[in-house]
Amino acid sequence: MKIIGTGSAVPEFTVTNQMLEQFLDTSDEWITERTGIKTRQLMTTERLDDLGVLAAQRALESAGLKPTDIDMIVLSNVINEYMTPSLSSLIQGRIGATCPCLDVNAACAGFIYALDVAEAMLKNGHERILVMAVEAPTLMVDWKARETCVLFGDGAGAVVVTQGDNLKAMRLTTVSKPKPLFGYLAVSKTPWDQKTEPDYYLKMEGREVFRIAVNSSLKDIKSVLATCQLQPDQVDHYLLHQANLRIMDSIRKTLDVAPEKFPHNIEKRGNTSSASVAILLDEMNREGKIKQGDKLVLSAFGAGFCTAACLIEW
Repeated sequence: MKIIGTGSAVPEFTVTNQMLEQFLDTSDEWITERTGIKTRQLMTTERLDDLGVLAAQRALESAGLKPTDIDMIVLSNVINEYMTPSLSSLIQGRIGATCPCLDVNAACAGFIYALDVAEAMLKNGHERILVMAVEAPTLMVDWKARETCVLFGDGAGAVVVTQGDNLKAMRLTTVSKPKPLFGYLAVSKTPWDQKTEPDYYLKMEGREVFRIAVNSSLKDIKSVLATCQLQPDQVDHYLLHQANLRIMDSIRKTLDVAPEKFPHNIEKRGNTSSASVAILLDEMNREGKIKQGDKLVLSAFGAGFCTAACLIEW
């Protein structure tokens, strides 16, 4: 496949670290030092499909296509306001598309998983696919727990892909290890359900997540580089899941590449789950920071533990 258009959208309301200081035992210094995050955008009046619609429309405009030109939507999402119908079907109707839709959940690695699904669909005869990641992780956290709530922001990213030979390598991995990062879904209980009511907020073991994220991402990146017979410094841009600046720095230093090859927006967006790579890609594209022929490595990691990386030529 090849990417022919990008788009993204974030909520209008920005939450600063200083605003969090007003009701949490935390500080701007504490958050910045541990995560690199200064601000994040949270939904107030918007719904998640509003962000998805904007990102989709911008990606289609970037590609020079109408909604009816799309013959498939593949959307990555962990949580939204609807249990059913799927988020992709809501967005499909609102933008005026008429194609089949599919949601996937591979946690924060979901956008790259969705790209892999799209690649298979293109090989099966589809021509133009809208690949999206639309996320609201702020709905999952306990806003009294500084260990998690300071990390996240909401947002949506999208790309339009079509037939091409620009995806050079892909690696997906899953190792069943839920304990470091998980969250239960609040559901109705039958009169006969005897299970203990769980705590529905997102739970995270920060140090273990850090270790798994660094090790898994390095394995995935080295694998796609080996497939393409490239050295780390031959890649123009590494677009990593924007979870933690220290995680990205650790990966970069191990690969021994220049800081400018690891762009980031975590300081202003926070962790937008699987949307983070897609949002960063769109921002770089619109700022003219990606040139034709550039080699991009996308890498992400999330609950499961699911990880993914791919190498794309722009």
